[in-house]
Amino acid sequence: MRRLVEHVRRRLRDESGSAVVEFVTLGVVLLIPLVYLVMFMGRLQAGSYAVAAAAREAGRSYVSAADPASAPGRAQAAARLSFEDQGFTRETSLAVTCDGSPCLRPEGRVSATARVVVPLPLVPGFVRSLVPLQVPVSATHVSTVDRFRGAP
Repeated sequence: MRRLVEHVRRRLRDESGSAVVEFVTLGVVLLIPLVYLVMFMGRLQAGSYAVAAAAREAGRSYVSAADPASAPGRAQAAARLSFEDQGFTRETSLAVTCDGSPCLRPEGRVSATARVVVPLPLVPGFVRSLVPLQVPVSATHVSTVDRFRGAP
């Protein structure tokens, strides 16, 4: 009987094979949040690129318009292309303001502000309705109308 008890105790103290189980368990527990964090940070970086490019291109398109009537449409189209390039089609906005009147006068400054809301990836819609799981990102770019531009 004593031999049996010692044999059982020895087997319980023996940890051969348990390192693999611990490594796999800890690996999965640590790897899943790390992968999710990388996914979110990548999406947030894409949002930053999108708003920076949208604001810059919208401002440049606005100040290079041939006439004041076509300038807002050109700016919206340029911003939309920049947003879609990074995969953002919803919850985007663009605001264009001028420092004086008329907007397209020589050396006039046009400020374009682009905004996008970056949602957390892989979060179902019903959870988003309960808890705000999104990050707003915005960028502003100031463009100057060409000094030697003809009068509008």
